[in-house]
Amino acid sequence: MLLALATSIVAAGQAFTCTPTRVWDGDGPVWCAEGPRLRISGIAAREMDGTCDANQPCPDTSAIAARDALVDILGGPRGTTPTGHVIVASGPIRCVSTGSAGGSRTGAWCTLPSGADLSCEMVATGTVLKWDRYWGNHRCR
Repeated sequence: MLLALATSIVAAGQAFTCTPTRVWDGDGPVWCAEGPRLRISGIAAREMDGTCDANQPCPDTSAIAARDALVDILGGPRGTTPTGHVIVASGPIRCVSTGSAGGSRTGAWCTLPSGADLSCEMVATGTVLKWDRYWGNHRCR
């Protein structure tokens, strides 16, 4: 029962807190201490094997570079898990769900403890691309 709650999708429009603990790649999932697995809204990164899905933008930058940029934004690496996830220790981020992002991931727009928008910060690194289909009218400050 607890496992089912821990990986449930946060309903679209609902605000939630995510304290990042692990990162897989540049657009998520990001594991949250509170349970959700976060898919960062509006951006696309390469898959960890270096490929891109045919239906999404494909950045020139490697998946490792995008993942490392996200890890740096979330406070830097604190180790790795046997599965290859990078452990992070970030302060809590505030998110608003866009609903299911496939599998057990919740898509969301998130604000870092500094007040910066996570999607915008990732685009600014040059390691991911805006995904117009999901970016919509979102704006960076």
